[in-house]
Amino acid sequence: MIPYFSMFISAFLAATLIPFSSDAVFVGMLALGYNTLYMLIAASLGNTLGGYTSFWLGKLSKWEWLEKYARVKKSNVEKWSSKIKKHGSWLALLTWLPFIGDVIAVALGFFRLKFWKVAIFMAIGKTARYLTIAVIWPWFEKLIG
Repeated sequence: MIPYFSMFISAFLAATLIPFSSDAVFVGMLALGYNTLYMLIAASLGNTLGGYTSFWLGKLSKWEWLEKYARVKKSNVEKWSSKIKKHGSWLALLTWLPFIGDVIAVALGFFRLKFWKVAIFMAIGKTARYLTIAVIWPWFEKLIG
């Protein structure tokens, strides 16, 4: 039970603004023989809930804070605004991406998109990432083994 909780925590932290790779933990634990389904559930739940946390941090933030603490320029915010208006909640499918995914989650909250739409697409994207790794892992393990 503890390894799966550890996977959950690492996936949660990786989905926040903390630079951390839960993919490496996921692959490492698969390599150690932990149950793939339980790993998939723990990683997907943790990463999705971490993404929701980033979304809500964005929703709670104010322009003044971004400018003061994150040193974000107004021109960058306007650029993101046009992309988010164009693509909307669909962008949440990309929150699994390294580096930019966390920024997307915060931006979706900052621009006040509807949580339930973002939540669904975010969960799909983040689960698909771990599912892809889980499906590819046995093939890769044979290749290196």
